[in-house]
Amino acid sequence: MTRTPLRISIGGGGTDLPSWYRDHGGGFVISAAINKYVYITVNRSFLPGYFLKYSETEHARTCDEIRHPLLREVLRMHRVAAPLEVVSVADVPAGTGLGSSGTFLVGLLHAIYAMRREPVTAEVLAREAVEIEMNRLGEPVGKQDQYIAAFGGLLCQEYCSDGEVRVAPLHMSEESLRELRDSLMLFFIGQTRSASSLLGEQKRLSEAHDPAMIDSLHFARGLGYAIQAALEAGRIQDFGPLLHQHWVRKRARCRSMSSNHIDDLYSLARERGGATGGKLVGAGGSGFLLLHTSDRRRLRDTMLGAGLSEMDFSFDFDGSVVLLRNA
Repeated sequence: MTRTPLRISIGGGGTDLPSWYRDHGGGFVISAAINKYVYITVNRSFLPGYFLKYSETEHARTCDEIRHPLLREVLRMHRVAAPLEVVSVADVPAGTGLGSSGTFLVGLLHAIYAMRREPVTAEVLAREAVEIEMNRLGEPVGKQDQYIAAFGGLLCQEYCSDGEVRVAPLHMSEESLRELRDSLMLFFIGQTRSASSLLGEQKRLSEAHDPAMIDSLHFARGLGYAIQAALEAGRIQDFGPLLHQHWVRKRARCRSMSSNHIDDLYSLARERGGATGGKLVGAGGSGFLLLHTSDRRRLRDTMLGAGLSEMDFSFDFDGSVVLLRNA
């Protein structure tokens, strides 16, 4: 059994897509793993075939018959023979902007290695997850989800033009980490969505060298470095306004990034709730609203009054871990 963290993106989101970093001098993203998890259990079954339990239940005779694309490709890559049972349970539904597909992949790969009693590094888990989702399945996703799920913590990720990824922890004092955590709140706006269509539009516009998209992502990368500098210097109060700038530019990237409902909730958070900044986590369109505040009670009362649900969280510094191994 493995436990693998979901994530929030802190800065630079969108510059981890190859359609951007290959042609524009690289990308830079800061992500934070949070204590909401995907749990994967892998076990040899007594019955023939593959028993797969996630939001649906499958019983496939062969690997090729498996409908779940991520499960199928992991089992193909590692040539995992039947009989096998795989069970997935998550703290948060998929499609809410917290990087669930990358987290699922890393956790499943880690479970396969653990079942075979083979050691594996976070780097290998991230690289294999990227290979499956981006190359084998051709999804228009970036790399930050797989890397933050594998490594955990608050992670600075540089995406080089040649495809190399360099990661390093965000260097913050314990006091600054506590201050940052206490200043952030997550509220679920009550919808889920697939990130592929939103990211597909970004990929298309980037590859077409759309001036507005290129300018927006240049800005996002620069803002990522500005956020790194502010947080590492302990200027937590600067993070909210920087987050607000990030959201304003991100929202302008494509029509489906936001909606009138989301815009109204964000305005409410700032004008009545006292939020200093925020953004929709993930590719956009729905999911969780991440907000920065110095008055948690005021913001909570405002957003709960608007019918939203709060999800309390803290940071995860373990990354993907094995919880239980067969005797």
